[in-house]
Amino acid sequence: MAAEKSKSVVCPDCEAWESGDLSRRDFLWQAGIVTATVVSLEGYAVPKVQAAPKPTSPAETLVKVLYEKLTPEQKKVICFPWDYKDPQRGLLRTHVSNNWHITRPAVASDFFTAEQRDIIRKIFCNIFNSDWIEKIDKQLRDDTGGRPWGADQNIAIFGRPGEDKFMFVMTGRHLTIRCDGNSEEHVAFGGPIFHGHAASGFNEKPGHPGNVFWHQAVLANKVYQMLDERQKKIALVDRRPPESRVPFQGPNGKFPGIPCSELSRDQKAQLEVVLRSLLEPYRKEDQDEVMECLKKHGGLDKCHLAFYKEGDLGDDGEWDNWRLEGPAFVWYFRGTPHVHIWINVADDPSVPLNARG
Repeated sequence: MAAEKSKSVVCPDCEAWESGDLSRRDFLWQAGIVTATVVSLEGYAVPKVQAAPKPTSPAETLVKVLYEKLTPEQKKVICFPWDYKDPQRGLLRTHVSNNWHITRPAVASDFFTAEQRDIIRKIFCNIFNSDWIEKIDKQLRDDTGGRPWGADQNIAIFGRPGEDKFMFVMTGRHLTIRCDGNSEEHVAFGGPIFHGHAASGFNEKPGHPGNVFWHQAVLANKVYQMLDERQKKIALVDRRPPESRVPFQGPNGKFPGIPCSELSRDQKAQLEVVLRSLLEPYRKEDQDEVMECLKKHGGLDKCHLAFYKEGDLGDDGEWDNWRLEGPAFVWYFRGTPHVHIWINVADDPSVPLNARG
C-alpha cells in the first residue's frame, strides 16, 4: 500500500500544467483515444447500469480490474489506505481543489502499461454521460495547452476494490472526479467534485465563447430574467463568496439569494431545466443519487438561488457568477475570470468539507 508520506504534488491555482514525459508510443495511443465518445468494454465483465452507483457498476467494476493489474511497486505510488491522511490536505480521498495532482504519475506516462491506461480511460468515460465525453475531453485539452488526454491527469485508489470500501479519484487542472460504488457514506459523486474551463484563455470574454459549461449559466440567467423587480433585488447579491467556500449549512443556514419556494410555477419550471443541465454531464446513477439527496432535504423548494454582481464580464447584466444552495446541496458556478464549478451534494449536512481553492 502507500508509503508513509504523501506523493501528491501541489500546483498553483490555474498555472500552466507541469510538463510530463510522453513517449512516441504514448502519443500515438493518445491520438487514437481522445476523440472516442463510445467506449468499448469488450473483454471485461461489466454489468448493466443500475439505479445508483454500486461496487458492481461499470466504472467501479473497472476500478477493481485496474487494481488487480497494478504491480506491487505501482500500488506503493498510487494506492492508499482508505483513511490515509496527507500532511497538507488531510483526509486525502475527500480533498477537492481547482488545480492539483493527487499523485505524481501522469495517466499517459510509462508508469502505466498500455492496458492499464486503456482501463483508466474506460473508467473515466463510464463516470460521465456518454454524450459529454467529447466535451470533457475538449475542456481538458483546452486547459492543458492542447496536450492529449491523460498527459496532465493523475489517479489514486483508496481502499481495496472488490474486498472492502474503495474509491477511485482522478485529478488535474480543472478536474476532480470520483467513483466509489457508494463506499463513502451520505455523499453523491463519492464526495465533492470540481470542473472548470478556460476556453479562450485565463481571462474569458463575455459570453464565454467555446466554454462547454456556459450554457448552464445561460439557462440560470433565464430564471433571473423571469423574476419581477422585487424578486431580482433579493436574488442579486453584491459580493460573491470565496470560490472554495462550499460547505453544507444545514436546514438553519443563512443562504444568499432568493428562496426557491418563492418562485412562481413557470420560474420553478425553468429552474428545473437548470438542474437537469447541471446533472446532464454525469452517469445516470450519479444523477439519481443527487436527486435522492436533494429530495431528502425538501428538494429545490429548500434551496436558494443567488446571482452575483461582482465579476460581471462586460458589465452586461448576464451574471457570470451564481449559486444554487440548500441544506446539503451546493452548486457554485464561478464564471470570472473563467469558469470554475464547485459541486458538493449529500443526504446529511454534517459531512465536513475538505477543499482548497
